[in-house]
Amino acid sequence: MTSASPTRVGFIGLGNMGSGMTRNLQKAGFDLVVYDIRRESADELVAGGAVWATTPGEVAAQSDVVITMLPTPRHVDTVVNGRTGILSGIADGGTWVDMSTSVPELAQRVRAEHSDRELRILDAPVSGMSIGAANGMLQIFIGGEAEDVERLRPVFEAMGDPERIIHVGAAGAGYAVKLMINQLWFSHLVATAEVLSIGVKAGVNLDVLRRSLVASPANSNFVQNDVMSVLGHGDYDEGFAIALACKDLGLSIDLARSVGVPAELSGLVEQIYRRARAQYGDHAGEMTPVKLYEDLIGVDLRLAGVTA
Repeated sequence: MTSASPTRVGFIGLGNMGSGMTRNLQKAGFDLVVYDIRRESADELVAGGAVWATTPGEVAAQSDVVITMLPTPRHVDTVVNGRTGILSGIADGGTWVDMSTSVPELAQRVRAEHSDRELRILDAPVSGMSIGAANGMLQIFIGGEAEDVERLRPVFEAMGDPERIIHVGAAGAGYAVKLMINQLWFSHLVATAEVLSIGVKAGVNLDVLRRSLVASPANSNFVQNDVMSVLGHGDYDEGFAIALACKDLGLSIDLARSVGVPAELSGLVEQIYRRARAQYGDHAGEMTPVKLYEDLIGVDLRLAGVTA
């Protein structure tokens, strides 16, 4: 691959996130080569001019850059290293960008085992949920060489908010930043659910309690905005399954262990999430731990009169 910006983008993983990301790439004028285990997930893209490939290796062989957006590191490993995986088709000097929430070890192994091929590998996980993917306003946290980040910036800007596309450091830094963002958000959720439940059980009006928190030094974006999904509409965000949230929490704890930092609070948050998963099922929403507390106090945490 030359140093020029890519025009043909390969994309593997057309789920809740990947479907929106690829639609925005297509709208931005990039030619697409796509693959997913569900052929029907590509129908709209193919109707718009995308090329369907039958294996990840075929995607890589036909693309200037190949992007993966997959549920777990295990899926990434299979797609990259499998018999018909990316490495079977990518050209020497080619570019692979992993936008999954994953860990550095897999990409590090690819670099070590294929050092003679001079592959350009970046990690660029995202925040913004499926709505951000759909409207092209994702936050993107990129680990890799600065030259590669700038070369690929038009691709990233087709999927994300230009003001929140951040080069966070060397290879692996993107993965670490994303895991820490998720860990802190999940911790905010559990702490908020606990505080609201205690206050309501103590007789404080839920709206008064929340407005007091928003006006206080304890305010957070979660208290002010994100929790309204539950308080206003009883929506626990099934667009991101709690099974995936537990996966991310496990990866975060693994990262803490690998760098030798105690993570007692994060470990407790992980266990609360796993308890909610066991109680409500793998497909429950990522905010379902709030329901654990609601069930414990026998009260649904809902604000009256919320219509939007």
